[in-house]
Amino acid sequence: MNSFRTRLTVIIITMIALSVTASGLFMMKTFKENHINALQDNMVREMQFIAAKMEWRTGDSQSVLDYYTQEAAELKHFTAARVTFIRNDGVVIGDSDFDARMMDNHYEREEVQGAIKNGVGRSIRKSDTINQSMMYVAVPIQQIPTEKPYIIRLAIHLDEVDRSVGQVTMVLVGGLLILFVVAALISYRIALSMTRPLEQITKVAKRIKNMDYRARVKVMKQDEIGELGTAINAMADSLQVQMGRIKQNENQLQSVLANMINGVVMIDANGKILLMNRRAEEVLGFSARELVGRHYSDAKQQYELSQIIKEAFQTRQHLKEEVTFYYPEERLLELNLVPISQAGQEFNGILLVLQDVSAIRRLERMRSEFVANVSHELKTPIAAVKGFAETLLGGAVKDEETASSFLKIIYDESERLNRLIGDILELSKIESRRVPLLFSPVELEGFVDKTLTLLEAEATRRGIQLHQKVESGLFVEADEDRLRQIIMNLLSNGINYATEGGRVSIDIHALNDDLIRMKISDTGIGIPKKDLPRIFERFYRVDKARSRSSGGTGLGLSIVKHLVELHKGTIAVESTVGVGTTFTIDLPVIQ
Repeated sequence: MNSFRTRLTVIIITMIALSVTASGLFMMKTFKENHINALQDNMVREMQFIAAKMEWRTGDSQSVLDYYTQEAAELKHFTAARVTFIRNDGVVIGDSDFDARMMDNHYEREEVQGAIKNGVGRSIRKSDTINQSMMYVAVPIQQIPTEKPYIIRLAIHLDEVDRSVGQVTMVLVGGLLILFVVAALISYRIALSMTRPLEQITKVAKRIKNMDYRARVKVMKQDEIGELGTAINAMADSLQVQMGRIKQNENQLQSVLANMINGVVMIDANGKILLMNRRAEEVLGFSARELVGRHYSDAKQQYELSQIIKEAFQTRQHLKEEVTFYYPEERLLELNLVPISQAGQEFNGILLVLQDVSAIRRLERMRSEFVANVSHELKTPIAAVKGFAETLLGGAVKDEETASSFLKIIYDESERLNRLIGDILELSKIESRRVPLLFSPVELEGFVDKTLTLLEAEATRRGIQLHQKVESGLFVEADEDRLRQIIMNLLSNGINYATEGGRVSIDIHALNDDLIRMKISDTGIGIPKKDLPRIFERFYRVDKARSRSSGGTGLGLSIVKHLVELHKGTIAVESTVGVGTTFTIDLPVIQ
């Protein structure tokens, strides 16, 4: 901007210099012409005065020549000019500077002819007599009406005129120089006043170009430059609003992409990957930094994926496939490849959406297994009831001992069926979270006493000792009925699987101010290590024969796990075959 200001100043000063120079030349020329005209007019007046006061004599005698020569010499002292008297036939009869008799006939001289024809003759030319440039002015004097007039001529050197003009020119040049300096200063101030706002506008424009949309022009005057600054400010306001909206939309889109549960990959028409969200990185096992900007085939571990993308580019149709990926871990993925186009015309690439359906398929498999297990579990007691009922109807009812035995079996199987249906309904309600929990403070020492009382008869029948160790004054916020269901299920399992003369114990203590820990142990047959990860699954039994003989449904531990999780707790199991099993439950003190 400084260079622009300099250029603008130079241009203005140059224009002023040219204007001043032209004006000066014109003024000097005009002044010179006016000065010469003024001198000539003054010379005319002097000659008219001379003609009026002077005695005019005629003839060509020596005395006449001497008279005019003497008069010319005296008049020169008064006029400061060369005085020449010329007779009507052009003969010089007197001259203040030269001998008239030696001078040529002046009749054809320009100033003489001008005086005869126009009343005043003027001429600037080189004198033949003195060989110098002179200015001549001549006027006619009518002495005798019947004769042609005599001529009086005054002449001055042009050097004197030039000297006079030069003095005035020096004054004029000095004035013009002063004017030029003043004009230059004024032009610099004008250029500064013009360029300083432009400089500010340029700086603001550069800041806006660099995406600093808070930059504004300080508008000092409401002139054209001020209007330009106002327009730039309005533009910056609009850009700031628009960029704010774009940034907000961009942040929203980035947030949506970053938090999507499905992977998204955008590929342009040349096969170059333009975008990958975080979920796509996890699924594919590549970071966006590794693949964005590169060809999709560079994901070499996913050869099957590359082939599907290649097919999508060839067909340019929506493709949907399920593919098992083994890197970085085994997953079943549903791939949706959608062609991208602008206005439904130009093909711009492929949008790949990756959905991990491993959990969905696993749930579907679990549902199928659950239905199969339920069908199997229901079929067994129903088949038993039906078989014994048919036997009774076939005549066995007449044998009272057999009939009583069969009816007892029918009753037990119907009870087992009833428990199974009840547990299924209970588990269904718990898993769908349709079980409202009524939390209240539970004093654990008394709570455990009441629970063990309910199980004492069964434990005594089986020869099992019940033991408790509960930290005194310990409270927990829980649903008392559901908490009792948890503990009774675990204690009942311990009683069922403990060996005769064995022991089932419960130990409850505080881990810290926020958590309590319950440990329920038995000295039973234990659980093999390979079965530990699955014991909380529905209908999973370690010892199927013993489980059925004890009346178990295979749903108890699954119900326990869900109830513990509803209390925001955790459950874990440790077991050694032939030694026993310990279940550990951690529950928060406050819900």
